[in-house]
Amino acid sequence: MLITPDHWLENVKHIPSPFFDDRPTADNEETMPISLLVVHNISLPPGQYGGPYVEQFFTGQLDPNDHPFFKVIHNMGVSAHCFIRRDGEVIQFVPFNARAWHAGKSSFAGVERCNDYSIGIELEGTDFDAYTQAQYQSLVSVTQALMKRYPDITLPRITGHQYIAPQRKTDPGLGFDWRKFRTLLVNIA
Repeated sequence: MLITPDHWLENVKHIPSPFFDDRPTADNEETMPISLLVVHNISLPPGQYGGPYVEQFFTGQLDPNDHPFFKVIHNMGVSAHCFIRRDGEVIQFVPFNARAWHAGKSSFAGVERCNDYSIGIELEGTDFDAYTQAQYQSLVSVTQALMKRYPDITLPRITGHQYIAPQRKTDPGLGFDWRKFRTLLVNIA
């Protein structure tokens, strides 16, 4: 697969991740349409913000000796399409037309393997800390651009990791204000 950054998305830092592959094709040899946006959270070490560790994690460069938690996760080989820091900075790791490895075992509206047809965005945070205004603004901007580029992503097809993998995931958690996000998304559109 040709790795090219999505330059149509403005004000984004590009750091390529090796943890992605081609989206699978259906029987008719076409890929499934990108039709789902999944919101996640991450902080490394857990509950700490601002360091280089999320970038290192998504690029396979996390040193297991930097923190005890990293010994458990450093070889996981996961990624997301984008990561939004607390200050609103957006970092893209995987091209949107590629399959990032963010959802794991998952299902949305009866269709399994959400990675095949979704885009994953990680917010720097935890399940219980409130997200920043800058993060909501960046998430709204990215989401609007994605909805224009991928018209199958509609408001009802924007969800959290906790809803597509409810037995194993809890993010973006109680700290994420879905009403605020959806209101901003609709009012700015």
